Amino acid sequence: MTYAERRNLALILLAAFIAIILLTACGTTTHHALPAYEPPLAKTNFQQVRTTAYTHTEADHLQYSNHNALGGELNAAGQAIHRAEVNRTTLAYEVQRAIPVNENDSYSPPLQRFSMDERQPVTPGPKRAPRTTPKTTRAVKRAVVVSKPPQIGSAAADWSRWPAGTVFRLLSTGQNYRVEDYGWALSGRNTIDLYMANQHEMNNWGAREETIEVLKWGDPQESLQFLRRHQDYRHIKRMVLELEGREKEAASLR
Repeated sequence: MTYAERRNLALILLAAFIAIILLTACGTTTHHALPAYEPPLAKTNFQQVRTTAYTHTEADHLQYSNHNALGGELNAAGQAIHRAEVNRTTLAYEVQRAIPVNENDSYSPPLQRFSMDERQPVTPGPKRAPRTTPKTTRAVKRAVVVSKPPQIGSAAADWSRWPAGTVFRLLSTGQNYRVEDYGWALSGRNTIDLYMANQHEMNNWGAREETIEVLKWGDPQESLQFLRRHQDYRHIKRMVLELEGREKEAASLR
């Protein structure tokens, strides 16, 4: 076999190998069905939803690294806030000089009526002997509550149910999340995926039914304009159809 024949054979084998890869990929995409469609929840400020968890080191998210659909970075929510912890505030202390106090002296002058306009004569009290007890001052620490803004975590959802930019709070933990991402398994579903910093926290969360309080709704029109540029993907097409008010077509898309 000549050099030219060997080269042509190698090119034929390479082309066949590439064709097999492309056909396999197309077949996988074709048979990757969308999740079963669920009617959307009523748009109220309190909702009962299914929550799951994801992280950037999962196999199906490695290609996106730690970035969300909007191009920003994924963020984990701050620590859970338990009712007994008074909203995880930080206590700072101020040191003040107190008014001199004589703990052995029980005398208190009579209260006078307060007025900014009226001046009332004050009857002088009985003459008292000069004090012999030295005046003392005490440093008193007064607790002042200094609130820190909570760390808002990233969440993925169907943007036709919770548009991008929607901010909500988990009532069970007090943590706040913002919808910044979406995913194939969330299209047409009443499920919110919460971003976790690592796989341990993701596995620990699992799947839970949670009550959320929506603090701010995202803009459906902004989400629609963004998604229309990517509706060649069927899970995005389903969100676009629902945002356009074509729920029956969204439900029938497979």
